[in-house]
Amino acid sequence: MSDTIKIAVVYHSGYGHTKVQAEAVHAGADEGAGVNAALYAVDDLSDDLSELADADAMIFGSPTYMGNVSGPFKSFMDKSSRIWLNRGWSGKIAGGFTNSSSQLGDKGSTLQALSVFAIQHGMVWVGLDMLPGNNSTQGSDTALNRMGASLGAVAQSLADQGPDQSPPSADLETARAYGRNVALAARRWGKSDAQQEAA
Repeated sequence: MSDTIKIAVVYHSGYGHTKVQAEAVHAGADEGAGVNAALYAVDDLSDDLSELADADAMIFGSPTYMGNVSGPFKSFMDKSSRIWLNRGWSGKIAGGFTNSSSQLGDKGSTLQALSVFAIQHGMVWVGLDMLPGNNSTQGSDTALNRMGASLGAVAQSLADQGPDQSPPSADLETARAYGRNVALAARRWGKSDAQQEAA
């Protein structure tokens, strides 16, 4: 059995902004020793999602469209129903991130959808574990977790800026720190009993 923890960052990005955020999450997750993180765009996954079978942790990412996950990400969720029925992801670590053009943009609804999805699969959800960075006169719009999230990492990408300009560096550094946090949780948690039996 390999001691390497495998982390899958699974995302959809409509205009490239959430892809940039996903890359930051991936970079943070891949920093630690004994971790192998990989990026997966939902459009590139097979119908049976077999690419994700040996992942010890998954970090889900979707833009917030109309107060929820994007259509392509919802299709990915629906494809996982056979895995859900067979408890294929039970015991794995999970986390999530999202991005929208508004500061609020009802991003909390997307993170809730992602966390409920993971919990229905029997996964163990990891939050951001970071104090708000811009909720006092000592705070700053350039601080980590400037948006004040807890459930996962959030970012804002201005509607008239491309992914080369948005999300801002504070949100990308928050995403990177979140990736590290999920990787740390995955290393602490180790492999589930089912994964160990299959290895």
